[in-house]
Amino acid sequence: MPLNRRKFLGGSAATGAGVALAGAAAPVAEAAAGPGGRRPKRYEFTVMGTTDLHGNVFNWDYFTDREFDDKDHNDVGLAKISTLVGRVRAERGRRNTLLIDAGDTIQGTQLSYYYAKVDPITAERGPVHPMARAMNAIGYDAAALGNHEFNYGIPLLRKFEEQCDFPLLGANALDARTLRPAFAPYSMHRLRTPHGRDVRVAVLGLTNPGIAIWDKANVQGKMTFPGLEEQAAKWVPRLRSMGADVVVVSAHSGSSGTSSYGDQLPYVENAAALVARKVPGIDAILVGHAHTEIPEYVVENEVTGEKVVLSEPLKWGQRLTLFDFGLVWSKGRWRVESVGARVLNSNTVAEDPAITGLLAKEHRKVVAYVNQVIGTSKAAMSTAEGPYKDVPIIDLINHVQAETVRAALAGGEFAALPVLSQASCFSRTAGIPAGAVTIRDAAGLYPFENTLEARLLTGAQLKDYLEFSARYYARTAPDAVVDPAKLTNANGTPDYNYDALYGVTYDVDIAQPEGSRIVDLRFEGKVVDPQARFVLAVNNYRASGGGNFPHVAKAQQVWVNSEEIRNTIIAWVKARGTVDPAEFARVGWRLTRAGVPVF
Repeated sequence: MPLNRRKFLGGSAATGAGVALAGAAAPVAEAAAGPGGRRPKRYEFTVMGTTDLHGNVFNWDYFTDREFDDKDHNDVGLAKISTLVGRVRAERGRRNTLLIDAGDTIQGTQLSYYYAKVDPITAERGPVHPMARAMNAIGYDAAALGNHEFNYGIPLLRKFEEQCDFPLLGANALDARTLRPAFAPYSMHRLRTPHGRDVRVAVLGLTNPGIAIWDKANVQGKMTFPGLEEQAAKWVPRLRSMGADVVVVSAHSGSSGTSSYGDQLPYVENAAALVARKVPGIDAILVGHAHTEIPEYVVENEVTGEKVVLSEPLKWGQRLTLFDFGLVWSKGRWRVESVGARVLNSNTVAEDPAITGLLAKEHRKVVAYVNQVIGTSKAAMSTAEGPYKDVPIIDLINHVQAETVRAALAGGEFAALPVLSQASCFSRTAGIPAGAVTIRDAAGLYPFENTLEARLLTGAQLKDYLEFSARYYARTAPDAVVDPAKLTNANGTPDYNYDALYGVTYDVDIAQPEGSRIVDLRFEGKVVDPQARFVLAVNNYRASGGGNFPHVAKAQQVWVNSEEIRNTIIAWVKARGTVDPAEFARVGWRLTRAGVPVF
């Protein structure tokens, strides 16, 4: 079993405070002589950062069963990051660098799913998680917790923590009973300089308060997640008083200041820039969660006027952030003289064979697993047009969900109510081929570990729900040219926060302003009665308030399932043997302008 650094560096779940020692000297910048002809003492070092790795070790797409590629020809995976890290260490000196991560590590690929659910690390004599093995081999110094760390439950997260040689940090992940940190809040790292004066670098880890909503079933009554600004204001002065010369925050929180959970929590979801602006004493912030690339973003602290440098490397190991620090010895202490940030692109290097070789066996297991045939399809189906058309493949998700809920409610109090279903286009590149259907085909259609619930809504609430969802479309005049590439994602709404409802029919008039777009909402050919009651089959993310859709989070729960929707779809295909779109595909909604279909 790999050693857990928290255990032997003085850290604890209650107090944190792991200390990593480093030796060797960094290159020393030449400087003009000061008073008396003496040159000031200077030292340079680099903090490298990744974020939102989401289970990517190899440059491989398990959903397509081939090497990863996108329109920008990015590469992914820790094997690529390892090569970049090795080059930086060779240039800077191994002991003049630190390597940290900003969270969302153990969920996202079939590799990470396999070792959470198929061959779980929590089993007696279970395996070591591939992400732990890879990150240990590369030599990570610390990692913040991401919200997706909690998707598989706290016991699996604790097992992963145990398998890591570096601390998992979360200053605002508190034990619900004691309100003390449930994980190490910070780690302290000592860098040895050629001047006989070590530099102490504190890494403060902050995670996302939205965990309380998104993974409510896993954390309610066990952990609580206060705001990032509040906890940073508490811990940064402590770190400075403990002798930290440099404070770096690793925050699983974007920089935009936005939130997807509205007023359900009194905290900001994407609070990294807010923390930089409001909390004095921070030198740099490694940003995560938002899946955007920010090479360098400078924020001025309102209290001190000091500049704080933020950087967010692109997800999945596509980029590596470098924070380059320049320090000067002044008045008996090290002071930060300069900070700069930039990102390196992982598609410029080859995978590190040490990492791919280390996990080759695990990779082969997962490839074999996802290529198991579970049925056949009579027609090919694709999500390519799913964001703006009612396509059969999204109907498949909805049909399985509605059928599952209807069967679960049979013979009960709500059996007579009509069952509707919501689904989103999670990936624009997913598809079911004609012919053999494999696990990876079904898994690619539903890449998240969401589970299924049933909530009770009225006709009026359904209308509100759909109006909120329709904000996804840019308002487009009746005579304007419609460009599908510019039509969607209005208001910054991601694809996974646009829901289509199955079981009713309606038009979305994109020429109308937000809030007045849903036209002719009908059930079984009749206009929906605002007072009528419906059961909505809905994923747990949405039911818990994810996306801040109206009504659903407070609606009565009439059924809940612990099985992942992805596995429900796989089981449905296995049971049927044949997928026939004629059984479930229907045009239930369409985009219009003044009654004229857009497509």
